[in-house]
Amino acid sequence: MVKLRLRRKGRKGYPVYDVVAVDSRRKRDGAYIERLGYYDPNTSPNTVKLDDNRAIYWLNEGAQPTLTVKNIFSHEGVLLKRALLFKGLDEDQIAEQVTKHKETALARYDRLKKARKAKNAKPAVEETPLVEEAPEATATEESTDSAE
Repeated sequence: MVKLRLRRKGRKGYPVYDVVAVDSRRKRDGAYIERLGYYDPNTSPNTVKLDDNRAIYWLNEGAQPTLTVKNIFSHEGVLLKRALLFKGLDEDQIAEQVTKHKETALARYDRLKKARKAKNAKPAVEETPLVEEAPEATATEESTDSAE
C-alpha cells in the first residue's frame, strides 16, 4: 500500500520534513517513490510547499495520507481542490475557492494563536512588600517598658 507521509530531514532539534509517497513497509526515512513537497514547522506560520497536482494524482490512485499529511493537505486546500475537480468546476472557480479557503485557514491560525497567548499569559501581580512590617507597640507595652 502506498502512503503519503512525512520524511524527516534537518538537524537535531530543528526538523524539516518532506512530504513523500512511499511504500508503507519502508522505514520512516527510507527510499520513497516520489517527493511531493516539504513542510517546515519551525517558522510561524508553518512553511508548506506542495505540488497539488501530484498529491491529487496519488490520492486518486489510492494512496492513504497519514493524519498529519491529511491535515497539511486540508490547510493547503489540496483536499478542497480534489473535491471541486470531482464536481467538474473549471480551474478559475477552483483557484478562487482555494484562495478563499487559505485566507480563512490563516485567519483561524492567527485567532487561535492569540487565544493561546491570552490563556497562557500570567496575571498581573500586585506589588506587595515581601517583608511585613512589625506592628507598632501598643500603649500597654509602652507603660510596662517605662516602669522597669
